[in-house]
Amino acid sequence: MEVRTCDGADALAFFCSQACLSRSASGKVLCDACGSEFAVELAAQVFYLGGQRRYACSELCRARVAEGARRPAVAAPPAEGRSARVLAVFNHKGGTGKTTTAVSVAAGLAARGSKVLLVDTDGQGNVGASLALSSERSLYHVLVMGLPVADAVVSARPGLDVLPANETLAAAELYLAGRRQRDRVLAERLAPARHQYDFVIVDCSPSLSLMNQNALVFADSVLCPVACDYLSLIGVRQVLRTIRQVNRLLGHKVALWGVLPTQFDARARICHEALATLREHFGERCLPPVRQTIKVKEAPAEGKTLFEYAPESSAACDYDHVVDELLGNSTSEISSLGGVA
Repeated sequence: MEVRTCDGADALAFFCSQACLSRSASGKVLCDACGSEFAVELAAQVFYLGGQRRYACSELCRARVAEGARRPAVAAPPAEGRSARVLAVFNHKGGTGKTTTAVSVAAGLAARGSKVLLVDTDGQGNVGASLALSSERSLYHVLVMGLPVADAVVSARPGLDVLPANETLAAAELYLAGRRQRDRVLAERLAPARHQYDFVIVDCSPSLSLMNQNALVFADSVLCPVACDYLSLIGVRQVLRTIRQVNRLLGHKVALWGVLPTQFDARARICHEALATLREHFGERCLPPVRQTIKVKEAPAEGKTLFEYAPESSAACDYDHVVDELLGNSTSEISSLGGVA
């Protein structure tokens, strides 16, 4: 069937029906030149350079993309002496507030003037959804296709970049499984980020997956959110076991920086009992609890961080304290807190 083309188009797109043409046009993408979001309606708006699919909303942007491809990429120079601290937000158990914690800590650090990269290693893509982000490029493109980190990140807020994830991460895990040194691919691909950021926060999925093993090998330290209930306490023991295995079997020194009690309800006895147990076992590594509030669930629904949506809420104040702790500890102090034998 006939399709529309731009002037000077070098390719045609073919569709079996008007329905398929409309379906193709309905999906919105980001222009690789100007970054604007648009619906693909013209054949020349989608083309390939260097084996990669590219998008351009206009002929002018198409020319800019082509010109940029002819120039060698120049990496931004690392800040002198900069070496990012990499913190994995990890717990085997779901429902403990990992994504809320990762997003809140990253946003809080950025608000204090740090340059932060937030990496989503969960195929559900909750980080991007929480911040109302949309991107065609993701962690999959970095791991599997070798796309530079700088070309895959999305600027979410001033000082805060996000490397998003989506359902393609399942295919990335299959790719990792067939690689030598399969536990270190993430660390290799994201190595340049250590020199471009002050903090890298990694939001892990609730499982002991190959992707999480990669995240722990990349990380310097671990923050473990724990819901204030009995079953979540069991999950902490599994986290400690995993950290020991990474240290011993994979030869990477990663430390438990802190345990963060979440969903704390001062009216519930089980919450006080859980908090007492955590403080007994972890001492100073047990951070003050994040109090339960409906604002935590409402913020991502609005595409906002907790600090943007409800800055005066109890949970925002509690996460602000976590940020204080991170900024108040030097790298050596984090290490001293955390070796798990």
